[in-house]
Amino acid sequence: MVKARPRPAVNGVASADRVLTVLTAFRIGDTALSLVELVERTGLIKSTIMRLMVSLENHGFITRMADGRYQLASEVMRLNAVYQEALDLERHVMPRLHQLSELTGETASFYVRHGAYRMCQYRVNSTHRLRLHLQPGDMRPMDEAAGAQALRAPYAVGMALHKPYYSRGATDPHAASIALPIYGAQHELMGALVVSGPASRLTEETAETLRETMLVTARELMRSLGCKGTEVRAGQNSETVQ
Repeated sequence: MVKARPRPAVNGVASADRVLTVLTAFRIGDTALSLVELVERTGLIKSTIMRLMVSLENHGFITRMADGRYQLASEVMRLNAVYQEALDLERHVMPRLHQLSELTGETASFYVRHGAYRMCQYRVNSTHRLRLHLQPGDMRPMDEAAGAQALRAPYAVGMALHKPYYSRGATDPHAASIALPIYGAQHELMGALVVSGPASRLTEETAETLRETMLVTARELMRSLGCKGTEVRAGQNSETVQ
């Protein structure tokens, strides 16, 4: 029986660049790495690596085996799954955003809930010179803007909508937007499909003319994500298809 070695104490906070240096030392084909191998691959001293490994183990990125070697743990797999899911979502969302921006002449975005905020995850900007200047990754409050309203809509409510949410001046006094919630295969809220522009151009009357375009695009996107209940035609009051 292999005797487990004692674990070193952690003193201080490991710097991010050294943590990443250790994690990226693992290569395809590695099952586990010894301390000596990590020293050779990273150029860090043993005591530094041992301290880093304790932090990484505490956060679920590394498992220390009984023989003292280290292997990647479940948190790495979870982040990889998040990454793959994001890539897959992008494949579904981006073509619709390009289509929506072309059809409406305005900026089309996809927002997701991020704690107490909404985050712009994907975006296709309008070709107009006068437009809102936001980029993917930008945060906005969960206020009364159309996108925020869509991100609060439960499945039964969102699927019954016969026109998008509309807001004017909710976050920015000069901006207006229309939005619909987007649901996935398990009826989970995936995000919000948003068209935004200057309030002088995206009026409530203009939003009404874009209603069918928004509804059709949202249902196409949900169908591609495997969501049931999207067979209802645009412009109709819908009932959830279970």
